[in-house]
Amino acid sequence: MSKPFDLVVHGATGFTGRLVVEYLLRRYPAGSGVRWAMGGRNADKLAAVRDEVGAPTDTPLIVTDTTNPASLQALMDQTRLVLTTVGPYQLYGNELVAACASYGVDYVDLCGEPAWMRHMIDAHHAAAQASGARIVFSCGFDSIPFDLGVFKLQNDMRQRFGHPASRVRGRVRKMKGTFSGGTAASLKATMAAAATDPGVLDLLRNPFSLTPGFEGPRQPPGHKPMVDEVLGLWVAPFIMAAINTRNVHRSNFLLNHAYGTDFVYDEMLVTGAGDKGEAIANAVAADKSLGSDDGPKPGEGPSRAERDAGFYDVLFVGTDAQGQQLRVGVTGDRDPGYGSTSKMIAEAAVCLLQDATATLGGIWTPAAAMGEPLMARLQANAGLTFTAEAN
Repeated sequence: MSKPFDLVVHGATGFTGRLVVEYLLRRYPAGSGVRWAMGGRNADKLAAVRDEVGAPTDTPLIVTDTTNPASLQALMDQTRLVLTTVGPYQLYGNELVAACASYGVDYVDLCGEPAWMRHMIDAHHAAAQASGARIVFSCGFDSIPFDLGVFKLQNDMRQRFGHPASRVRGRVRKMKGTFSGGTAASLKATMAAAATDPGVLDLLRNPFSLTPGFEGPRQPPGHKPMVDEVLGLWVAPFIMAAINTRNVHRSNFLLNHAYGTDFVYDEMLVTGAGDKGEAIANAVAADKSLGSDDGPKPGEGPSRAERDAGFYDVLFVGTDAQGQQLRVGVTGDRDPGYGSTSKMIAEAAVCLLQDATATLGGIWTPAAAMGEPLMARLQANAGLTFTAEAN
């Protein structure tokens, strides 16, 4: 049965949801072949945001109260895919994931909550396989640039040397911009859950928490400043590594260990050379502001000028057992937490609907579900680059 919408933006009245709507207006206006609607809990707020962003007055608005069974059922009946920016997902995502898995509706989010993701995999992966729902977590800065960066590097390694890299280093070379209030809220919710449930803490500590039944080799801890042996520069712990590394290992798992069962991966932030690099690395390691009460709040975010001035640049270095090495750089042209993330999740949704038609039902990662087509879309439309670099 045909549905009226290809995708509904759930959370369109929130800060990031509004940015997604603005992007869809520019890239996929009426007549573009993507039928989308704005969704949220309050019809008046939806209408106000529609007018504020300059959307046509006939832009479809849907009340999407996922705590109301009738509203949730209506959402499932009306759309092929739900794009949700409403986090923390462990607080607001349970019913929505369960419904999508049951009714065969595709789903993309911005989740950076690995313990909750594992609970969803355990609870709903089989149902999604049966219904045909493609559920893809982490379609923002966590974890698309990292997930696809490793994916490209390993493809390049196989083409060049005939096998993947057994060791990959993800190194954030430059980044300007803020993490989102949703990221901060998710971190706080995760820490609160861990304080009451020891099982959550176990999942957070395990690099293979998203690969049920598979435990790979020991991974670098990544929690202390050090001099990177390949770059010869100081590196510091990277706050997003706790989610990105789990997603990269899940991609390997879902791709039938295309990166190898001995695959080792870590992420660090490059702080520079010498005493200055060491001092910055130590300061980064000591910074706990993201999880503090002074951190960004959900619904808040940087100005358009600040978003447009942001960027990021990540290097991936792959090495095989013979010491052969390849490098891939990934860049984004907006601040990571908002400007780039809103474009990435929108393109992931469209890619899942239009390009990844052969992907079967289940709970996926961006690289395993969409791979090359998503890279192509992000480079063509969303300001990302994926580039092989000289050693």
